[in-house]
Amino acid sequence: MASKKETKKNSYGADSIQVLEGLDPVRKRPGMYIGTTGLEGLHHLIWEIFDNSRDEAMGGFADDIEVVLLPGNRVRVVDNGRGIPVDIHPKTKVSTLETIMTTLHAGGKFGGDGYKFSGGLHGVGISVMNALSRRVRAEVHRDGAYHVQEYKEGGKPLAKVKKLGKSDKHGTIITFEADPLIFPEIEYNFKTIVDHLRQQAYLVRGMRITIIDARGYEGEIKDTEVFYLRDLPSIKQESIIAKVPSQTFYFDGGLKSLVAFENRHQKPLHKRVFHIEKEHKATSESGQQDVQVEVALQYVDDISSRIVAYANNIYNPEGGMHITGFKTALTRTINNFVKKANMKGIDGNFTGDDVLEGLTVVVSVKLQEIQFEGQTKSKLGSVEARAAVDTVFSEAFAEFLEENPADAKAIINKSMLAMRARKAAKAAKDSVLRKGALDGMTLPGKLADCQSKSASESELFIVEGDSAGGTAKTGRDRKTQAILPLRGKILNVERARLDRMLTSEQIKNVVVALGTAIGDTFDISKLRYHKIIIATDADVDGEHIQTLMLTLFYRYFRELIDGGFLYIAQPPLYKIKKGKKVEYIYTETEKAEYEKVNGPSEGGANIQRYKGLGEMNAEELWETTMDPEHRILKQVTVEDGREADKVFDMLMGTDVSGRKTFIQNHAKEATLDI
Repeated sequence: MASKKETKKNSYGADSIQVLEGLDPVRKRPGMYIGTTGLEGLHHLIWEIFDNSRDEAMGGFADDIEVVLLPGNRVRVVDNGRGIPVDIHPKTKVSTLETIMTTLHAGGKFGGDGYKFSGGLHGVGISVMNALSRRVRAEVHRDGAYHVQEYKEGGKPLAKVKKLGKSDKHGTIITFEADPLIFPEIEYNFKTIVDHLRQQAYLVRGMRITIIDARGYEGEIKDTEVFYLRDLPSIKQESIIAKVPSQTFYFDGGLKSLVAFENRHQKPLHKRVFHIEKEHKATSESGQQDVQVEVALQYVDDISSRIVAYANNIYNPEGGMHITGFKTALTRTINNFVKKANMKGIDGNFTGDDVLEGLTVVVSVKLQEIQFEGQTKSKLGSVEARAAVDTVFSEAFAEFLEENPADAKAIINKSMLAMRARKAAKAAKDSVLRKGALDGMTLPGKLADCQSKSASESELFIVEGDSAGGTAKTGRDRKTQAILPLRGKILNVERARLDRMLTSEQIKNVVVALGTAIGDTFDISKLRYHKIIIATDADVDGEHIQTLMLTLFYRYFRELIDGGFLYIAQPPLYKIKKGKKVEYIYTETEKAEYEKVNGPSEGGANIQRYKGLGEMNAEELWETTMDPEHRILKQVTVEDGREADKVFDMLMGTDVSGRKTFIQNHAKEATLDI
């Protein structure tokens, strides 16, 4: 008689293996294909369709793309490319359009003469969109005819491809409605789409991109009525196009224009933007292939660097081999130039960090055989790109420095300043940390530490003022909660290098309390608290201190934000007491709703407005702001690093006009405490 263990083992047979056919794997595990089913993944559906249209433009077959948000959560993407083929595919025995729309790894990007360079080499983009949609309509104008095929939930064709008539146009129209069974929230962000497609317009010179938000127009737009929505008859244009948000992008300057756009809030150190575009023969495992390299850069009067990477026009937020090749070439080329010019006053070689300070650069490569790390293509893995960028950029940049001595001097002086600051910062950092917590010595005197030595359960409250600090120390859970009071506003670190930062007693206390060190010796494994909570007063000064603290963490402790360790406390604005019943109100909206339901203060309720944490007693502060069972914490996250970088530059930097414009544009959103 078989044992239970043997019976269980033997039950594992052919019928235990689940085979997912067609597009079923995509619906089963959507995260494998689009990263997430949140809003980022939702927008990824648009990028997948747009990328096909953009690849047509990269190949010289299209120059006009339109993206439209329609009522009913529908999205329409149009291009004037060649049109997806509709003839019968020799292998699948159905139309090529149906094959591409319903089969993973089917497309014109695996070889042959479909595309020389393209972003979607997996051939899953448009079929993944189809799999994750409730309804899709594909329209093809090609070879003098107009064809249509529609698909229902999961990408299943409703019928074969139909020829509906003649056409004098060429191109493809894809209209889709994302499936609410897959995406819990379907809400497209017009700004997100505009920002993404603006970058694409810079990357393909001569490509026109129009984005239209027609979601507010509830009238009927027939699918067969027009090719481009902007070509609607004039009467409908007046009712739709003129009244809805729209943007059109077209750039002849390419990456040079993109660098100028990225630096629009900065002061350039040299007027001429360096630019090189050249093809390079690279050796790969499959033989030789062409790698097209394009780099544009400009130094600005700033201490941060901005490095933007693309591979086959796909944005790579995590960089990759092309950025590795660029950084290596930049450091070597500048050091070689200094040696050749026999420049005085430079003690040793520049490091990579020295030459990156104040640099804005866009690196774009295009490869025939390309490898990304993951379907979302956040990092380029193709080794050939490293050598190609190194070779092309180093030759051109060395020539640029030789031919533009004034620009070269400005760049070298910037790097020299960074080198001196780096050495000064090392001395200051060593001084601060030598007898700090990292060596098991004294913690800041202002810090009331918690008893627990386990970082996973420990919390650090950074609070505004000694008064609030004293109350928090009394009301806290001493086992897991540490309190560090701040005395007034800390230094604005947006324009301050590390050496100057560490002369600030407030910042030194924060650095030592965290335990991670700072700069090149930062070690997140030594973080002493897994919840760092900024708690400030609910007034203008408190919000300013909060912004200064966020600037510090974003610029020097970004890993803590990315790791999910940074939070902002939400203390109440009001305490409402009616008889023995006490209720805390956290927003003005909540207060208005309370008064609407319960009557105003003359109805017997006592409404107390808290203007600072110090106005609460220890019990009130604990139960509203510190008690894990009842408190409200906002976790600090960064959805778009490039956009966050620009906002910190504008709000905390020296661009007064940009800050003024931002405040004017967002004044109506502010809550004033008068």
